[in-house]
Amino acid sequence: MAKVKRIVANVEAQDLAAAGRFYQDVLGLDLLMDHGWMATYGSSEPMGIQISFAVQGGSGTPVPDLSIEVDDVDAVYEQMKAHGFPCEYGPVNEPWGVRRFYVRDPFGKLVNIVAHANQI
Repeated sequence: MAKVKRIVANVEAQDLAAAGRFYQDVLGLDLLMDHGWMATYGSSEPMGIQISFAVQGGSGTPVPDLSIEVDDVDAVYEQMKAHGFPCEYGPVNEPWGVRRFYVRDPFGKLVNIVAHANQI
């Protein structure tokens, strides 16, 4: 049986510079590939492969389009606000052991910014 090596989220976007402001400038991801019609952001740090399926986002919230784990939720929250990105929920400590907030990226995607309790 073949093994999955990587999962890539593809988001339709007409403004690739806006992607750079959100995912590179605020979240600190590296620009890994730029074809002019597609820009890919990521990290050289190893990341696990996960895909989640949900009927809700927890605590009665909508299911986010993406979840991004960070090392400091509050610092990222402040950066999102400073860059004018609309935060829609939190930051909050959830009963299942995470601190998180929801923010809309420039393309309307609901992004769950999260850190696990052992990291906060």
